[in-house]
Amino acid sequence: MPPVKKGFAKPKNAKKTISRMMQYMGSYKYFWILVFVCVLLSSGASVLGSYMIKPALNDYIIPLIGKQNPDLSGFLKLLVGVFCIFLVGVLASWINNRLMLHISTNLLFKVRVDLFSKLEKLPIKFYDSHTHGELMSRFTNDTDTMREMMSQTVPQLLSSTITVIAVFSMMIVLSPMLTVVMILTMVFLFNIIKFVGKRSVASFRENQKSVGELNGFIEEMIEGQKVVKVFNHEKKAISEFQQLNENLRRAGTAAMTYGGIMGPITNNTSHAQYAIVAIVASIFMILGQSHENVLNWFTGALNLGTIAAFLQYTRSFTQPISQISQQANSVLNALAGAERIFAIIDEEPEVDQGEFSLVNAFDAKNSDGSTKLVQSFANTGEWAWKNPADNSLSQLRGEVIFDHVTFGYTPAKTVLHDICIHAKPGMKIALVGSTGSGKTTTINLLTRFYDVPEGNGSITYDGIPLNQISKSALRKSLGMVQQNTHLFTGTIRENIRFGNLDASDAQVYEAAKLANADHFIRHLENGYDTVISGDGSSLSQGQCQLLAIARAAVANPPVLILDEATSSIDTRTEALIEKGMDSLMAGRTSFVIAHRLSTVRNADEIIVLEHGNIIERGTHDQLIEAKGRYYFLYTGNKISFDE
Repeated sequence: MPPVKKGFAKPKNAKKTISRMMQYMGSYKYFWILVFVCVLLSSGASVLGSYMIKPALNDYIIPLIGKQNPDLSGFLKLLVGVFCIFLVGVLASWINNRLMLHISTNLLFKVRVDLFSKLEKLPIKFYDSHTHGELMSRFTNDTDTMREMMSQTVPQLLSSTITVIAVFSMMIVLSPMLTVVMILTMVFLFNIIKFVGKRSVASFRENQKSVGELNGFIEEMIEGQKVVKVFNHEKKAISEFQQLNENLRRAGTAAMTYGGIMGPITNNTSHAQYAIVAIVASIFMILGQSHENVLNWFTGALNLGTIAAFLQYTRSFTQPISQISQQANSVLNALAGAERIFAIIDEEPEVDQGEFSLVNAFDAKNSDGSTKLVQSFANTGEWAWKNPADNSLSQLRGEVIFDHVTFGYTPAKTVLHDICIHAKPGMKIALVGSTGSGKTTTINLLTRFYDVPEGNGSITYDGIPLNQISKSALRKSLGMVQQNTHLFTGTIRENIRFGNLDASDAQVYEAAKLANADHFIRHLENGYDTVISGDGSSLSQGQCQLLAIARAAVANPPVLILDEATSSIDTRTEALIEKGMDSLMAGRTSFVIAHRLSTVRNADEIIVLEHGNIIERGTHDQLIEAKGRYYFLYTGNKISFDE
């Protein structure tokens, strides 16, 4: 099998990731318009409310100080106006939060659908080269970081940006000179953010990668816990876990350190900036009063109300920037997660250039008494290949030919060498040999989990090159029982019907009887309606394999593949289902992989593989008489396969 990868290639760049995320956001453009309007109203209310400090001080509070029975009607009207302004801001903020909740959940729904859809389109070799935990991390950790960014960070950034622009505009109106002073102090703050931000990107990316590797290891160890305990592998497993956990600790510490220091630095800098602006403004106001004609044109008409409003804007200006910096860790974390998600979405899907399709057919009589195949849209039990060039039909007979096939999962290592197999319609072909001899690889090529490279031989199915048959049509014609069975959460009836979703209950029962599974199923608490979960954890391994055989039986395929189909069944049960298996294989081309050679005695041809080479072939009696490798495998006498 191909080597398992520990992680995906490093993401290309943040700009591309942001662009991809914007494409998802673009599908909700009308909602974004409403969000923008709400943010504009909310930020505008905050900015306008701060500006009201100036008239409140200059026009009402200061003039009324010391007066007897002052007229507060104007001041009360101002307070009512300020209340209305902030009420609009609160309502706009509430609507904005509701809209962002709707957008973020729907965007993540679409991302998950696209991710899962892409996983369903990827070839088997992709799953052979990536751990399950690493892939599951994309649906959990990485999507969670995107959710947090879209629901919290994005609206915060949008609000902060609008606030900064509005506040800056009002500051220029109040005092251009104080605005210049404020900008000079901001240069230092931006340099700090830039310095820390560059070092945060790599840290968060490494952190997400370490999370995926740790999840993959945990998933493997939990799944294989029985093996760990049987072979006393606990200490080694703990040691490997500690190393991966240490890698995550280091990456997480670095990421959180850079993300954590951003807020305190910007907050303290903003406090210092506030003090500097206040001191400079006070000096300008004092000097302006003694040199009114000289400084007023330069600093603006400074008074207590103007300075108070400007200082409030100074705080309002640095606060959004501080919030942006505090959200930096969320942004960087989300970008790292999004890049990992897009890395899967950008994977090359399973290539299928085959155009021959599989259709139901029946024999129709011509006027001259001859018959011809005609396509049927009902299930006739007879199948035919449909040629896309002229829509002609040819009967599915089940003839499979391996013509000098050479194959390797990687160019550096060849697994099969010059394999020639001719399975005539209805023949039972048995593949035997030691572990790693190439039996399963042969089946992987027949099912087109992997394709034979050009120039390395060919495989034909009823005379049609295998790569010209669409993969869906090919696999529809094949029924397969694997060595490692997999059951899905649901009832036993649903798991058997997985082989044929259109199968009736009667067909399900018949398939279960054929696989000798009906007896134990009816003794379960709820019979065929018994719910199983955790890959059939409540059943024995042999019972799971019987259900897998029943699943293949209900599919009623023209060609049957049994990959160690009885490896988990005891000898007595195996003997009971032999007749059922023979009935299942009757009239079908069958490929059987077996280590129990007693199960392949009646095969039409037994092919012995070693190190990817066919070293013997023939019937059981012929191979026993030859007293070659098969003879020694069958009788149990020891022999070195390297002799």
